[in-house]
Amino acid sequence: MNPQRTYDLISMGRACIDLYANEIGAPFAEIETFSAYVGGCPANIAVGARRLGLRVAMLSTVGADPVGDFVLRFLDREGIDTRYVSRAEGHRTGAAALAIQPPDHFPLIYYRDRAADIELSIDDILAAPLADSRMLLVSGTGLSRDPSRTATLLALERAREAGTQTVIDLDLRTDQWRDPRAYGIVVRSALPHIDLVIGTEDEIKAVTLTHIEQMSVSGSQVSSADVSGDLETAIQAILGRGPQVVVVKRGRKGAWVCQPDQPRIEVPGFPVEVLNTLGAGDAFASGFLAGRLAGWDLYRSARLGNANGAIIVTRHGCANHMPTREQALAFVQEQGGF
Repeated sequence: MNPQRTYDLISMGRACIDLYANEIGAPFAEIETFSAYVGGCPANIAVGARRLGLRVAMLSTVGADPVGDFVLRFLDREGIDTRYVSRAEGHRTGAAALAIQPPDHFPLIYYRDRAADIELSIDDILAAPLADSRMLLVSGTGLSRDPSRTATLLALERAREAGTQTVIDLDLRTDQWRDPRAYGIVVRSALPHIDLVIGTEDEIKAVTLTHIEQMSVSGSQVSSADVSGDLETAIQAILGRGPQVVVVKRGRKGAWVCQPDQPRIEVPGFPVEVLNTLGAGDAFASGFLAGRLAGWDLYRSARLGNANGAIIVTRHGCANHMPTREQALAFVQEQGGF
């Protein structure tokens, strides 16, 4: 990866507005007020990476609406290049609403009727400076529907041709797919163009799920009830299709980093009191990618990812509360170091 390129990271896909309940512990029907933040997996990762010191551009589509203005204003203030964020007339910037009921219940409702980010097109990719970035990040949700699906596949092809490292955050939200059983089929078709895969245990298994009748819509996230099978077998199946690294996000247990024909690297997490888990995986990804782009080894990079995730679960919000490089490194030192 050429460090002389203009960008360290181009983050491609959904950028939206997140509404977080202010009444911690209240059921959805009893929430009285929400706070508005910027969200969406690729946008969260973009902000997290920028706060860790990377040069970041966002490749997305938002609505020609005030919510799109809200998103772009925030990204601009963060120092993220938004020249490659287009506006989709007649489409809405996506939204999500979250109830916060610690320690383990965080109901999330998406509002994605005519979502603008799904309108990301071939023309958007042709105009994007993929050859001028060291890394391209795409998401599973970006593959859920066309024209975004085709645009994402094209972006991966063009990035690979340019020597840009390619990364996918599996980001499986079952209710974003017309048929969630298509998820594994589509992601598998993209794997030959991907260098690095990041996902939860259940997302990893969902990619290689062969008994697709087991997959069903149950809220917005895949759960263990939706998928079965051996995690190690799924990891090896993904590695066998082209990626050189698979990172498994394991929450408070930390992370696994897996490579072909290499022992699994087990990276411990950091113990913290959880306020809100939404965005923890995105914070992890931004930390891990920042470490890799700094030339760190896989263990140290995952440790920074774990630190970023641990910090964000203690905060009310995701992108807006991503830690800076100084905050993340100080947290690691306070917890005993890398």
